[in-house]
Amino acid sequence: MKELVLLGDEAVALGALHAGVTGCFGYPGTPSTEILEYIINSSDRSETTVAQWCTNEKTAYETALGFSFSGKRALVTMKHVGLNVAADPFMNSSLCQIKGGLVCIVADDPSMHSSQGEQDSRFYADFAMVPLFEPVTQQEAYEMIGEAFDLSEKWHVPVMMRLVTRLSHSRAQIRTADSPRAQNALEKGLPADWMLLPALARKNYAKMIDKQDDLLSWSNKWDRNTLEINPSRTDLAIITSSLGRNYFEENLADYAASCGKAGLPSLLHIAGMPLPLEKIRALADSAQTILVIEEGMPFIEKQLRGLVPGKNRIIGKFTGELPRAGELNPDLVRAALGLSAKKTILDTVTPPVLPARPPQLCKGCPHHDSYSSLNTAVEILNEREGAVSTVVAADIGCYALGAVAPLKAVETIVCMGASIGMARGASEAGYKYTFGVIGDSTFLHSGLTGLVDAVSTNTPLTVIILDNSIVAMTGCQTTMLPSAQLEKIVLGIGVEPEHCRVIDTKPNLVEENTKIILEEAEYRGVSVIIMVRECLEAVRLRKKKEAITRA
Repeated sequence: MKELVLLGDEAVALGALHAGVTGCFGYPGTPSTEILEYIINSSDRSETTVAQWCTNEKTAYETALGFSFSGKRALVTMKHVGLNVAADPFMNSSLCQIKGGLVCIVADDPSMHSSQGEQDSRFYADFAMVPLFEPVTQQEAYEMIGEAFDLSEKWHVPVMMRLVTRLSHSRAQIRTADSPRAQNALEKGLPADWMLLPALARKNYAKMIDKQDDLLSWSNKWDRNTLEINPSRTDLAIITSSLGRNYFEENLADYAASCGKAGLPSLLHIAGMPLPLEKIRALADSAQTILVIEEGMPFIEKQLRGLVPGKNRIIGKFTGELPRAGELNPDLVRAALGLSAKKTILDTVTPPVLPARPPQLCKGCPHHDSYSSLNTAVEILNEREGAVSTVVAADIGCYALGAVAPLKAVETIVCMGASIGMARGASEAGYKYTFGVIGDSTFLHSGLTGLVDAVSTNTPLTVIILDNSIVAMTGCQTTMLPSAQLEKIVLGIGVEPEHCRVIDTKPNLVEENTKIILEEAEYRGVSVIIMVRECLEAVRLRKKKEAITRA
């Protein structure tokens, strides 16, 4: 066996390769991006393994489904909010009789380090009635992905694996297998198992319900769902999941000392779903109160109230022992266990108050110049009307930093693609000048349909596509289509050619571009301005690639 030091994302990626995965697909999004990047760049990857970024999470999941239908093992990766985009194929795939193992890895982001929400993907897995694996360590991430593929093929169901930021982006030493598993042979599934026409879907839904008892039996017997009963402690029992177990174990020595002769409470660690009901009920029988320590939303805590109604006092995030929002940490868990806070250097030294350093656009970023033109145009329009007559809706991406000082250029940031739809809505609601600001990659991800809606109703709005030729925010992945294709797409949707403007965005063109924005804002229909300049990082990467090619 080899030993490697890997991120949690990299460990699960290597585990998938060693488990014989054939097709790997995803859309970049922190903290999941490194999974597919590792597979794409891995020198261990077989030439028969396909690994590709896709236009969005939905297309990625659907492509993985095609591999599964063909009998091959498939992996799809995304962040938690990306699962919203992939929800349609994800939910429906639970009614397909999965052929080649299909695993969806979703990386949740408690504390919203780089996300617009804290949603917990376990609710999706429960909603779809599919198994979920939740590793605690990098070693478990490496090992459990193979187990997830095996379970998927045994019961013909998709399987979700949930990671969280601290696991995805921390490194540890792992032990790897000596040789990878062989890839599956090419063999199609049965059409009746994959066509969700109502008559067939009803039968497949019945099959999925029938599988629940088998999946529950597996969960109760699975050795990673560990139960330790201490009959001497009837006052308290503890359930941990995800990194909650790590934070509990970091306090274990002090907590054990505080427990005295009676010893530690009974402990159940839940590593996956369906929830192991037999073990939960055995734990509930052992103590009056159950403390739930889980990373993310209070999913298990909420479920317990229905599984052991009135039998036990359930405490955790709902009752205030642990905070509802943000990540857990050892200190928070320490307080929930009734331990006094550890003394640190901060108890004796007061650190200086440092000024806040919010994220900023890079120096020389083309978005500075684009937003400068837009800001000037908006100011002129509002002065001309004698009142606020503009709405500027933006989107998810590095250009979202246009919302903060010094630019303060945008007013809404909701989700991928929302800028165009919200600009259309604001226009229909009565604002005279509305702008939807969206990046080139995000436009391809989920902006196209919003533009189709606007063209279909000929709603007066101006879409500004900031084309920096790269997916900058998530690590400089290549945009799915080259810049030259954007204008063709816009014209193909039906935007009038004279109102599809492709312009350079540079410091010396800010005034000229302001005039163009003002011209298109006055047009009482749909106009699109594509503002083009390469991201500085894209330029650096291109020059590096050219230098390697010349060498």
